[in-house]
Amino acid sequence: MFAPLLKAANHIIMGKQHQIKLVLSCLLARGHILIEDLPGMGKTTLAHVIARLFDLQFSRIQFTSDLLPADITGFNLFDQKQSTMQFQPGPIFNQLVLADEINRSSAKTQSALLEAMEEGQITIDGKTYPLPTPFFVIATQNPNYQAGTFPLPESQLDRFLMRIHMGYPDHATERAILSGEDKREALQHLVPVFAVRQLLTMQQQARQVHVSEPILDMIQAILQFSRNRLHFRSGLSPRAGLALLNCARAWAYIQQRDMVVPDDIQTLLAPVVLHRLDYSEQNYTDQQVLDLLWQAAY
Repeated sequence: MFAPLLKAANHIIMGKQHQIKLVLSCLLARGHILIEDLPGMGKTTLAHVIARLFDLQFSRIQFTSDLLPADITGFNLFDQKQSTMQFQPGPIFNQLVLADEINRSSAKTQSALLEAMEEGQITIDGKTYPLPTPFFVIATQNPNYQAGTFPLPESQLDRFLMRIHMGYPDHATERAILSGEDKREALQHLVPVFAVRQLLTMQQQARQVHVSEPILDMIQAILQFSRNRLHFRSGLSPRAGLALLNCARAWAYIQQRDMVVPDDIQTLLAPVVLHRLDYSEQNYTDQQVLDLLWQAAY
């Protein structure tokens, strides 16, 4: 079912099938994704590709140090003819929102996304406005060691179902990129593979994928182990467990299976869990943390 979409996406984002599948599973799980990497690695292009393949209303917000919350959510403007305040919606009112270089804005501006990402709505001057359905945020982030960046607080990170990295292309893929057609031109000719109504149906179907009791035991064992203060400053919340569960369902659905298997949990452990844990004091590597969590699952 997803082969045509993956083929079309791979034509633009070459050699990143795994990352494309992760973004797709995040979308099917009704979450939001944070893509962290150096500039020029295809993060923004990937967002454009997903929007076009699903025919989603798209907006891009370029986060800068002087960006204000109202620039994202919108604001009330006084209408002199009607002598009333009229709400002017901001770019957040789209089905797919690209929050580009989100960590180049202040914490106050970053927080403008919190309610939108968690509840699918925003509140302006005491009035609540629902956001479109589906609503999917793809945020990009430059490494924190680069100049002019503000680290995302834990509450913001936890709103992202996944955090992934694009990574450098391999030698053969990079040669194909250098010698091939301009990907920006190819993007203009990309046609939708699925309609929005089909996406909504797939999101519902992904939630019906069966999860057995042993899989739930694995997830709970991971959560309980993470709460051991000997390893991490703070443990994983129940929301993190639900994130892992929903992503596993969506991943299994993409593989055209009607049940979650242990390999799904292992595949998704890094993108779903690592950005929610603080292990800086222990000087663990990411792989060491994953090994600890996976051992706890058994």
